[in-house]
Amino acid sequence: MAITEQTTDTRLSRGISGPLLYLFILGDVLGAGVYALVGVISAEVGGAIWMPLMVALALALLTAGSYAELVTKYPKAGGAAVFAERAFRKPFISFLVGFCMLAAGVTSAAGLAQAFAGGYLTTFIDVPAVPAALVFLVLLALLNMRGIKESVRSNVVMTVIEVSGLVLVIVVVGIFLAGGNGDLSRVNDFPPGVSAASAVLAASLIAYYSFVGFEVSANVAEEVRDVSRVYPKAIFGALLTAGVVYLLIGLASSAALAPEELAGSSSPLLDVVAATGAGIPTWLFSLVALIAVANGALLTMIMSSRLTYGMAEQGLFPSVFSRVLPRRRTPWVAIVATTLVAMVLSLTGGLESLASTVVLLLLFVFLSTNIAVIVLRKDRVEHQHFRIPAIFPYLAIASCILLLTQQTGEIWLRTAVLLAVGLALYGVQKLVRGRTGAHTGS
Repeated sequence: MAITEQTTDTRLSRGISGPLLYLFILGDVLGAGVYALVGVISAEVGGAIWMPLMVALALALLTAGSYAELVTKYPKAGGAAVFAERAFRKPFISFLVGFCMLAAGVTSAAGLAQAFAGGYLTTFIDVPAVPAALVFLVLLALLNMRGIKESVRSNVVMTVIEVSGLVLVIVVVGIFLAGGNGDLSRVNDFPPGVSAASAVLAASLIAYYSFVGFEVSANVAEEVRDVSRVYPKAIFGALLTAGVVYLLIGLASSAALAPEELAGSSSPLLDVVAATGAGIPTWLFSLVALIAVANGALLTMIMSSRLTYGMAEQGLFPSVFSRVLPRRRTPWVAIVATTLVAMVLSLTGGLESLASTVVLLLLFVFLSTNIAVIVLRKDRVEHQHFRIPAIFPYLAIASCILLLTQQTGEIWLRTAVLLAVGLALYGVQKLVRGRTGAHTGS
């Protein structure tokens, strides 16, 4: 259908153009995960790394369609929690969706801390991984408290750094193969005795982590020029671009390095570059990877602490989480709390299990958003907006349920503990507000 610019009033500056929004989403999707997860995926599917990456892309595109419709329909909504509030009219459901996003952010930071403390860091300094991950999270907290002034321009710079490392891998492996080296036939090899279909499905759960991040773009919809026209192009364009990059990374990794070597590596892309003998300094590629990981973790912790602060300001969390430093004006209690949780989580499992926990938490968010699209179909707005074909939200719901069935008991247990913490905080806050006579709504 035709899409025209909506005229919703906003107090925010509409300073994000289509190209900048595309780069913003691309930067979130092409994050740090792929620098460490290639080895994890290879452990499941051998050399066929590209297959689960493409399956994960297809599943992510289904839910992205629901975001494209809701963001352009309600450009002031600000994300999945408010979509849930609008669709279901239950503040408790909205709280659960918001808390799942918060818990996913903290868990993701814990996983990225482990990735930071892996093989890429040992290029510069050989220290035990666990203390390194904990120190890394403390340093992020200190930066967060000091106050990080973000801008779309800085995001573009970090995106260029992240993408440059991935492009470097693709180029050097391409030259390596052109010289008659490597083994391209490995890209379709599965581990012996393993069902290809079950292996791809299991690995798709991990690969899905490399595509989540597009949902963050819903929070900047109010600052996008001509959002109804621009947002769908940006979100689909960014996901498809990421898909092409990941496809090439999957093919290049398998062609350059045997699956058994990839599967045991905490710095798989560094090992791929080294296997080509291209002469790229180890420290240079490791530095790019560390910047990508650190930037992803920092942005995630900033988002998590601000979300915690915002939920406290809205009366969903105890008010102590809304305290700020007098001079820096940063939410120090929220920063300390989210950092401590991330530190604990980093001790509860490896990168694979933490990534799976993030996916499980976000699947609840995505289920809510996909159902909200269907519920809100009858809700009319004055401006024209993107509309996904009716079948796609149902397919997206089915994809979320499919991925939920692939989670192990360990992942469900970790998620249940996180949700129990959130429910406890919610209950304490309701009890406090009930005693003071405040109305919370439920």
